[in-house]
Amino acid sequence: MSCDEITQTKPLTEADAKQSRHQILSRQQINFFNKRSNYLGMIQLGVHLAIAGCSGYLYASHFGDWLVAIPALVVYGFSIASMFAAMHEAVHRTAFSNNQLNDVIAWFAGLLSYYNSTFFRYYHKWHHLYSRIPDKDPELTDITPKNWAEYLLVISGLPWWFAHVKGHFRVALGLLDECPFIPLSARAQVIRSTRLQLAVYAAAIAVSLLFGQPWFFLYWLLPLMVGQPILRFILLAEHTGCTLDHNLLTNTRTTLTLLPVRLLMWNMSFHTEHHLYPSIPFHALPEAHQHLNSHLTYLDQGYIKVNRYITSQLGQLPG
Repeated sequence: MSCDEITQTKPLTEADAKQSRHQILSRQQINFFNKRSNYLGMIQLGVHLAIAGCSGYLYASHFGDWLVAIPALVVYGFSIASMFAAMHEAVHRTAFSNNQLNDVIAWFAGLLSYYNSTFFRYYHKWHHLYSRIPDKDPELTDITPKNWAEYLLVISGLPWWFAHVKGHFRVALGLLDECPFIPLSARAQVIRSTRLQLAVYAAAIAVSLLFGQPWFFLYWLLPLMVGQPILRFILLAEHTGCTLDHNLLTNTRTTLTLLPVRLLMWNMSFHTEHHLYPSIPFHALPEAHQHLNSHLTYLDQGYIKVNRYITSQLGQLPG
């Protein structure tokens, strides 16, 4: 092994990782890419909602005509599930230049995708602070599939549903002792936000029951159940099989994908770039990628290829 190879594989400390990211892009480049935009954020959100609205209309208006309804349901379901990406971007306060707008959109995007943005803000902050560090990164509590049964279980979304249903009610009851990433000063806010979210779902269920219509199930729960496996398929690629250390160039994967997927995922496919520079908004990530791609360890062509790699390495993946 050469000296260069030894240098590349040597684990980085957290301080080294933070310093190395600023040695790739200059401060001037970072400032240029960091420019947020209400205009671009609203266009992105508008297109996302338009896709959801049009596909939802086709699904509802062609119910029974399965050649139209099923593809429309898949698109509609993924457009709802991928509201997670809108929430994620707004939680970083990079979706819009107005922070109040970021917070409002984050909450409603979380409502649609069954996340709570207030809780997620603190959870996700730790994920960025301690990316891929065992016993610190809260995402490492998710299942890393070791066999085909576990892989299919993860892709189905069932563990996600179980964790989120259980988690929402535990938070609503104030049971936050297992959430060290939420500071004591923020607990009341997280609890209120989660209770309000559950109250909205309860109200939607009540309206459905009052009118004797399966609206809640047909137009939110079922589509989200259909969309979740697609989202799991995408999110599994972000870190699975990457290193368990502070090195942001090796512990995260960027996946080059189709424009429709990039659109609905708010460019989250440029995931290494996002972890290196979380302040860069979604609309600047493709251009930032052009400056960073030669430094990336994991740069793959498509989510199918990544998942093929994951399934070929079952039982051997770190984490």
